[in-house]
Amino acid sequence: MVTTKDWSASSGTMQRYSYLKHKWQKIGSAISVKVGRNGLGWGLGLHKTPKDAKYIKHEGDGKAPAGIFELKNGFGYSKFNINYPYRVYHRYNHCVDDSNSKYYNQIIDSRSIKKDYKSFEYMKGKSDYYKYGIVVAHNKKSKSGMGSCIFIHIKDIPTAGCTVMREDEIKEILKWLDKSKNPLLIQAPQGVIGTLLPFDREELSK
Repeated sequence: MVTTKDWSASSGTMQRYSYLKHKWQKIGSAISVKVGRNGLGWGLGLHKTPKDAKYIKHEGDGKAPAGIFELKNGFGYSKFNINYPYRVYHRYNHCVDDSNSKYYNQIIDSRSIKKDYKSFEYMKGKSDYYKYGIVVAHNKKSKSGMGSCIFIHIKDIPTAGCTVMREDEIKEILKWLDKSKNPLLIQAPQGVIGTLLPFDREELSK
């Protein structure tokens, strides 16, 4: 769970929880994270966006998505011996952020498709930002213009829309994650996070 001070805050706090003995219990210490350079906006996930929502996530707005989201596979530049699903990405793996592409909001092998996009991210860059990361299932239906390529990864400054932390912190999270427990990212400002909690775990899994 990531909580920020308000909608415009570019930093926040992440706290892990596990559902143990019929209640949510804190796991480990809270860590400091950075989010979008322009704060948060409601994204597309498992939650219901309020009808009167003032802040909505869009492509290129510099906001990280607020709401409840499934966590997909972990990833990195080399093999990592963990039990959680994990993929090694290469320079030819692109995450497409071109809203006009049929591959929008997808990580693809650029060698095996006919390129129809003008904008994308290398999943193995010159920096260590994606050395370790987790795919966030934001905008699963790839609705054009509603935001793409959302990850949890390594960085020490605010982002274009991802949630970031130190390398040792994300490695600890990757080692801890259990796919069988259907892990989620719950992310919102302090005054809003309470509207998302508590939630019905069985209802979210439908």
